[in-house]
Amino acid sequence: MDRKKELKRQFKETPVEAGVYRIQNSKNGKSFVGSVTNLKRLNGIVFALEAGTHYNKELQQEWNQFGKEAFTVEVLEVLKKKEDGLFDLKSELEKLEEKWLNQLKPYGERGYNRPKPSVTNPSLLL
Repeated sequence: MDRKKELKRQFKETPVEAGVYRIQNSKNGKSFVGSVTNLKRLNGIVFALEAGTHYNKELQQEWNQFGKEAFTVEVLEVLKKKEDGLFDLKSELEKLEEKWLNQLKPYGERGYNRPKPSVTNPSLLL
């Protein structure tokens, strides 16, 4: 019983880290880039894929087709929090994810992400 309490204590004391992750299909090279405010949630994302309930239908379809063994999940970057001044976690995480989306371009034949509509690219609003 003491071991269980110690593990719970360690889990609670482990700092929560936000970051950007990638799920990559080794069969066709396609990838999905996402972000989470708590990287411990990556297990939940894999669980959703295994349960067939992930929100990205194309990723889910290929997960079902190729199986778990065809995919790798990796943390691309952990968000570095500023110690002083104001820090907007959500905004900073969005910027970090955007950086990786621009770098990897996981769209169309390269991935499962969809370009986000923007004012600078109004054709994506349709």
